[in-house]
Amino acid sequence: MSATENTSTPKPKPYAVHGVSMRDLLAAGAAARAVSTPPRAPDAPVERPKAA
Repeated sequence: MSATENTSTPKPKPYAVHGVSMRDLLAAGAAARAVSTPPRAPDAPVERPKAA
C-alpha cells in the first residue's frame, strides 16, 4: 500500500434496491407507464352504405 492511499474513507458501494421483488419493480414500471400514457383517441365512425 502506498502512502498516498486513504484507508479511512470507505469506498462507495454500488446502489442497489433491497427488499423489493422483481415482480414489484415490473408492476411499478407498468403502472407508471399506464398512468403517463394519454388516452387513445376514439376510432372514427365507419360510414356504412345505405340500402336502396
